Amino acid sequence: MKFLKVSGILLVSSSLLFGCSNTDKSTSAEKVKETKKASSEALKGVTDDYRTYALGEIEAFVKATEEFTTAVKNGDIHKAKELYGTSRMHYERAEPIAEVFGDLDPKIDAREGDVPEAEWTGYHRIEKGLWVDNTTKGYEQYADQLMKDVNLLRAKVDTVEVTPELLITGAVDLLNEVSTSKVTGEEDRYSHTDLYDFAANVEGAEKIYQLLNPALKKKDVEISNDIQSKFADVYNLLNKHKTNGGYKSYTDLSQAEVKELSQAIDALAEPLSQIGIVTEAS
Repeated sequence: MKFLKVSGILLVSSSLLFGCSNTDKSTSAEKVKETKKASSEALKGVTDDYRTYALGEIEAFVKATEEFTTAVKNGDIHKAKELYGTSRMHYERAEPIAEVFGDLDPKIDAREGDVPEAEWTGYHRIEKGLWVDNTTKGYEQYADQLMKDVNLLRAKVDTVEVTPELLITGAVDLLNEVSTSKVTGEEDRYSHTDLYDFAANVEGAEKIYQLLNPALKKKDVEISNDIQSKFADVYNLLNKHKTNGGYKSYTDLSQAEVKELSQAIDALAEPLSQIGIVTEAS
């Protein structure tokens, strides 16, 4: 009988322990939820400011694309080539929002081989015509389709919910894109205007950093300063390759210069990847 009584006590004690454990987990989950909610509210001004910035870039992209496609349709190949690199910069800066629309991004920005040949449209399709075929003839239809897709993008952008998480992921993704396709020269493989895209991605990531930086400084001023220093390093390298208000052809860079840019981007990506601490509990 004593054994049974002890067993009963043990069972009750175990039940109480497990009950406390479940309660603790529930309380912990609620605290995390409340922290995230408080963080989102605290960063609302930041997300609103980013929305304004991104909308401005997309609107500039619409205007620039209209000028570019008009040149293509008018058969002005020199003007179209001149506008190609600068037009795309607006899109590259705002990619965290633009890429939300998985159906439109490939229509506007797919490279050869990214999609089936019959579905390949957008900037890079026209790029091949301008630099490889050296003509605008036959590319008028792609110019019209590109303009339709860019206008549709602008119409849809208003529906995007901008969150701190979107900004944090977006900043890191912009640099990842530089290191995976811009540094290798894959992005603008016919025009070799990769440095325009490269610079625009870095500028887009820097804008997010600038908006989150006041909150970041409160969390870790050393990380904030490190990121700022690494951005400066990247810009110093990019400035070396500026010419006539634009950038050199990517093929004019030596292997050592490409490696230098790649290493600078990797060095920046490391501290920037820690920017997510702005959403963590203090």
